[in-house]
Amino acid sequence: MHVPQIEMSPNGPGMSRIAIGFWRLMEWKFTPSEIVKLVEQSLELGITTTDHASIYGGYRCEKEFGKALQLAPGLRDKIQIVTKCGIETRCEAKPQNALGHYDTRTAVIIETAERSLKNFGIDCIDLLLVHRPDPLMDADAVAEAFMHLRQEGKVLHFGVSNFTPSQFNLLQSRLDFSLVTNQVEISPLKFEVMHDGTLDQCQQLRIVPQAWSPFAGGAFFTGKSEQAIRVRDECNKIAQEIGTDGIDQVALAWLLEHPARIQPVLGTGKIERIKSAARACSLDLSRQQWFRIWVASKGHGVP
Repeated sequence: MHVPQIEMSPNGPGMSRIAIGFWRLMEWKFTPSEIVKLVEQSLELGITTTDHASIYGGYRCEKEFGKALQLAPGLRDKIQIVTKCGIETRCEAKPQNALGHYDTRTAVIIETAERSLKNFGIDCIDLLLVHRPDPLMDADAVAEAFMHLRQEGKVLHFGVSNFTPSQFNLLQSRLDFSLVTNQVEISPLKFEVMHDGTLDQCQQLRIVPQAWSPFAGGAFFTGKSEQAIRVRDECNKIAQEIGTDGIDQVALAWLLEHPARIQPVLGTGKIERIKSAARACSLDLSRQQWFRIWVASKGHGVP
């Protein structure tokens, strides 16, 4: 039940095959010591990658995670910190924002990254992502920010999130180093990226895509749509066939089977759920089992 490490790109960072996302950290109401315990227990499973964003928890999640790192300084060298920039939300922390919007100007990206460093209490971010495509994105401006942060040693690697292949190519064209991931929504209920060129591009460039919401925001477990019911029923059958005790493991094994080497980002603070997810790394689905889930989700056979 040990989660292996994976190279995110030919010259990119090594990360764990499964990551833990902390966007719900404020909902968990964890103390710093409880965060430390969760990270330490995850490390015992081989999970070293933690996923964050500047806006999570109304701009509070990074600070709370930083308190945990202060409590246990030795953790920093054992984990990878992924965080994101480029979204400005409307909340108490940003009273000047009359509405949520995107902002990928050079100074804003640099300022956000430096604030993240301060929040975490660290000297360097392992991986910084542009959180969402910005219709006003100036690729030269983003590249300028990335190159500045890289030259200053404040960020080691860069990537994007929710970008289309053309948006990815645009930004990559302005950089003399490679973007190492595209974090996109992928689950057995939502996998358009398997058909729109996104995962094809990841394979072409040999970069590992990260999958946010691998259980479709919980709809995989509790959704009442015909699609969710079909997929749950099929995953239950497959779980019995392969001798595992959870449909969550089947869903993750389905993602892990893809040749793009998808890295699921979990959204739970419950160690038992994380332990269950870790077991998925040792499961193999047959080609027919994989397509049974595809068909159950689509509601029809392959063309």
